[in-house]
Amino acid sequence: MAAYTLPEGFTDFDMFTFGTALLVGGLLGLFLNVISILSFIRVKEMRNPSNFFVFNLAIADLSLNINGLVAAYASYLRYWPFGVEGCNYHGFQGMVSILASICFLATVAWDRYHQYCTRQKLFWSTTLTMSGLIWGMAIFWAALPLMGWGVFDFEPMRTCCTLDYTKGDRDYMTYMLSLVVLYLMFPTFTMWSCYDAIYRHFKKIHHYRFNTSLPLRVLFLCWGPYVVMCVYACFDNAKLVSPKLRMVLPVLAKTNPIFNALLYTFGNEFYRGGVWHFLTGQKIVDPVLKKSK
Repeated sequence: MAAYTLPEGFTDFDMFTFGTALLVGGLLGLFLNVISILSFIRVKEMRNPSNFFVFNLAIADLSLNINGLVAAYASYLRYWPFGVEGCNYHGFQGMVSILASICFLATVAWDRYHQYCTRQKLFWSTTLTMSGLIWGMAIFWAALPLMGWGVFDFEPMRTCCTLDYTKGDRDYMTYMLSLVVLYLMFPTFTMWSCYDAIYRHFKKIHHYRFNTSLPLRVLFLCWGPYVVMCVYACFDNAKLVSPKLRMVLPVLAKTNPIFNALLYTFGNEFYRGGVWHFLTGQKIVDPVLKKSK
């Protein structure tokens, strides 16, 4: 067996526990998102512009699940086996997944607003353009730490890699605050305004088709604590926070793909019919929407 040194503040049991949490979350998210992706690919009726956004969300979340499974594997080994280049790639791949996922959450909210409130038809040209821009911008922003604006480094357990928030220098501060504005504040404002409009529409027709407050609650529950720590690191030494707590937060954030699959695949009336068709062979029944009075 290869020799290893446990990171400061962690025991063998801690490594096993965090690894198991990452493994269970990664496998469950992987299973749910694979079903979402295969349903879109295999069921012809599913392949429309609106569902394409959910399909892309599932791809982004699946990528984050794979990122978590790699971290789980390294946690069981008790060390990172892929070297510095592997760490950079792991951090880059995780960042692309996160940024794309959050953007597609906002895009799905925007599309739902049009589905329920304006009935404005979404064209493939619009969907493909928006999806291409989201992936392109996610890759661009995730690549910036590789070019020197921010740095990817190990998380406290040293079995997974992310943006190094322990430096707290000017590069980190400007990069992190830019991400908070572009990839948290703007998407959450979009989601809030769209779901608020949908809620008012449901109230008018006296028919609540889904809980409009859940998407934002889930996003803040999963990513809120981690983002708070990253912003805190802009102004104070993040190493003052215990290493175990600094590991709990990213592990919690990596559960977001599970909730996204439940909300946007299995809880989406325009998508779950296709999943049912894929799993059972029974045809899709399109939901009937009521207009506002």
